Amino acid sequence: MHDDTAQDSERLALVLRALESVQTFSDAMDRMYAGMRGDMDMNTTDLAAIRMLVIRERHGEVVKPHDIARHLAISTASTTKLLDRLSAGGYLRREAHPDDRRSRIVVLTDAARAEFFRHFGARLGAMREVMTAFDDAELRTVVRFLADMEVAMLEP
Repeated sequence: MHDDTAQDSERLALVLRALESVQTFSDAMDRMYAGMRGDMDMNTTDLAAIRMLVIRERHGEVVKPHDIARHLAISTASTTKLLDRLSAGGYLRREAHPDDRRSRIVVLTDAARAEFFRHFGARLGAMREVMTAFDDAELRTVVRFLADMEVAMLEP
């Protein structure tokens, strides 16, 4: 019985360390994006929209204005202002949907992509370098862990 209690205590301590690591990593991400916002002279919502478009583009997903509104939890009026601001700044274009000409999609400009990666590229390289110390099985575990944490964080 004593071994079970010790194992439970060790497990709890490990879970708490993992949660603390997630919080610390989240804080580091916040600080990194705060620096990028300053470097790119953007507000939080604008940079979040650019990040979302970069990620969705990488996955080959088409993004409509209402997808941005839902992702950022902002009104359609705020989304329109955001899109107008980012369009005027040369960060994105509104185009006809490839499958539904009545609908519009939002697409990053080459300049926006280049600027985002100019600011994020060095950090991405440093993160890739850290990953070289992990074998494939460990990286698969990290991927699964982060995917599961994303789901847990987004569930009500």
